[in-house]
Amino acid sequence: MRRVRRSLTLSIAALTACAATALTLGVTGPAAAHESGTTARTADEPSLTGSGKLKRRPGDDVHFTFDAHGFAEKAHGTFYVSHHMGKDWGGYFKGRIDCLLTGGPVAVATGVVTEESFKGVPSIGDIRGKRFGFTVLDGGPKGTKDRLGYSWALDGLPKNSVAKCLGSAPFETLERGDFTVHHWMPSRGR
Repeated sequence: MRRVRRSLTLSIAALTACAATALTLGVTGPAAAHESGTTARTADEPSLTGSGKLKRRPGDDVHFTFDAHGFAEKAHGTFYVSHHMGKDWGGYFKGRIDCLLTGGPVAVATGVVTEESFKGVPSIGDIRGKRFGFTVLDGGPKGTKDRLGYSWALDGLPKNSVAKCLGSAPFETLERGDFTVHHWMPSRGR
């Protein structure tokens, strides 16, 4: 009888320990950590990533780079644009992404310029703090059919910002590089 009681006591203790462990993991596991902000997000989200050089005449070098993630106004990331013609004319600007929307292979993003540097370029004024828009068509693997559009296509670098998530048609083609669009939309709760 003593052995049976001891075995029963040990079994109950083991079950209690297992239940306590399960309850603790249920409260502090990945889901709870996500809610408290202690781990990286694991949810699916839209993204626009990659770099490319536009197809232009020799000596006219235009490059775009994107690392944008997140949905709509909760998007974050960076963009970089450079344009050089020969050794004496050109520069770059870069900034933070503030909006991203995707639809199939197309992404529209906007970002606010945080840094710029140009030399030999006619005065464009201070563009820091201005919002520019970008539209990318991901034409498939290796970027051979990728296309890009930007909000200042017709009027040079504008004096005014565009609205969030506003870009132009993707009219430029790539000489080399690859952009990747990952489409994602939140559930509409039906």
